[in-house]
Amino acid sequence: MGEAENGREAVEKAMLLLPDVVLLDINMPVLNGLQATQQIRQKAPEVKVLIVTAHDNDEYVLQVVRSGASGYLLKNTSAEDLFAAIRAVQAGGAFYSPSVSKILASFQTKQVSPAVEAPPGNEARAETRLTSREREVLQLVAEGYTHQQIASALSISRRTVDTHCNNIMSKLDIHDNAGLTTYAIKNGIVILPK
Repeated sequence: MGEAENGREAVEKAMLLLPDVVLLDINMPVLNGLQATQQIRQKAPEVKVLIVTAHDNDEYVLQVVRSGASGYLLKNTSAEDLFAAIRAVQAGGAFYSPSVSKILASFQTKQVSPAVEAPPGNEARAETRLTSREREVLQLVAEGYTHQQIASALSISRRTVDTHCNNIMSKLDIHDNAGLTTYAIKNGIVILPK
């Protein structure tokens, strides 16, 4: 039904086209796949999201489950499994690659609920105080966009971007772009390719 070049466009197209299932990667510019998933699920809960990515580590699995995605496939998945996953998710079920299922099973064995587990540390708590727009701005800052480029990408004024950046720095007690970039990578707001 549609194709998007970045996370923001994926959210916009999902709202416009209202597909049964959206396929997203974790690594996407403007909004990463996790943020896009959260926005799609909040704005159109009937639209299901299936993450298709190269990442299969524990933290990404936790973040995907928390974001509201219904499935998690690795990019080396066979076409047959991809179609099975789309059908399962469309029918209201869930579908995970075998290695991802093992990670989820290990969480259940430890009796840890990935959907409810709170990330440890003050930084994670500080990040939850950021608004969704501030997280978008933080991601773009960490990806190396200038304030003017961020304003253009988000269709807001340069002054608004400056205000968001000041608010982010104040909330996180970080006062330079290098620190913001490090924070964004460490907290999964920007996900580096392996």
